[in-house]
Amino acid sequence: MEIFFTREIPAIAEILLKKHLFKVKVYKKNNSIPKDILIKNIRNADGLISLLSDKIDKNLIDAMPKCRIIANYAVGYNNIDLDYARSKGIIVTNTPDVLTESTADITLALTLACARRLPEGQKIMKTNKFKGWGPKLLLGIELSGKYFGIIGAGRIGTAVAIRAKAFGTKILYCSNHKNDFLESVTGAKKVPLAKLLSLSDIISLHLPLTPKSYHLLNKDNLKLLKPNAILINTARGEIVDEKELIKLLKNNKIFAAGFDVYENEPNINPDLLKLKNVVLLPHVGSATFEARNKMAELAAQNVIAVLSGRKAITPV
Repeated sequence: MEIFFTREIPAIAEILLKKHLFKVKVYKKNNSIPKDILIKNIRNADGLISLLSDKIDKNLIDAMPKCRIIANYAVGYNNIDLDYARSKGIIVTNTPDVLTESTADITLALTLACARRLPEGQKIMKTNKFKGWGPKLLLGIELSGKYFGIIGAGRIGTAVAIRAKAFGTKILYCSNHKNDFLESVTGAKKVPLAKLLSLSDIISLHLPLTPKSYHLLNKDNLKLLKPNAILINTARGEIVDEKELIKLLKNNKIFAAGFDVYENEPNINPDLLKLKNVVLLPHVGSATFEARNKMAELAAQNVIAVLSGRKAITPV
C-alpha cells in the first residue's frame, strides 16, 4: 500500500511506515505542494499525510479513490472537508495532546514579549541605540495580580492557565464545558465571554476554528477590551477580525497583541508589520523537536492502525 506525504516531516514517520512495508512517497520541496502536483501524486494513495496548509477538498478526495485515511499533521483539521471524506469512507485523524506543552510555552513567551516590550528592546540593542538606563525606558506591564482570560479551556488552554498561574495571575475562562481540573488547580472561574473580555488584562485564544468561532472576536467584542489589555492568538487567525484589531492597536486602545497565526496566512496584513505594539511569530507554536517528532509518530501510527484494519488512534 502507498502513503503520500504532502511535505517532508520528521523521519520517524517514514521509518515506521517502511518498517510495516508501506511504500512511501514524499513531496520534498520546502513549500506547500501545488494542487495539480498533489492530484497527480495521490491517485494510487491508500493513505495521505497532510498539513494544515493543504486544502483537502472534494476534488482532492475524489482524486484518490483508494484512500482510506487522511492523517493531518496538526491538531486542527479545518483544512479538510470532513463530511465529504466520511461520505467516502475515509477516516480523518489529527495529532492532539503531543503539542500541548510546546504551544502553551509559546503562548507565555508571546505574553511576556508583549507585556515587557521585548522586541522593541532588542531593536534598540541591535541598532546600537541604547544610551543607558532610563526611568521611563520601555515601561511594560507585570503579570502578577492581573486577570488572565482563557478562551477555550481544553488541553492547551488548561496548560497555559497553569503556567500563567505561576506568574501570580488570576485565571478566568470561557468554554463550552466546565473544567473542574482547571478550577481545582488554578482557582479559575468560568465566566461568559463578554465578562472575560471586559475584565481580563491578558486574553489568550485556544479554540478550534469552526463556523461558530469564525470572527468570534469581532468589532463589538473587541470594543470590550481594556486599554491595558494584551491579546494573544496561538489558535487560528480567523477567530479574530484582524482589521478591527489593527484599528485598536493603531489607536493604542489596547496595550499590545501577540500573533503566531494570521487571518490570511501565510499572507500577513502589512499594517501589522508597521506597529510597535505587536509581536509576530511565523506559526511556530509546535516548533520543538519533541512536539514535531511526536506529531510525526502519531500521524504514522494512525495510518498503520487504519490500514491494518484496526481503529484509528486519534480520529476526529
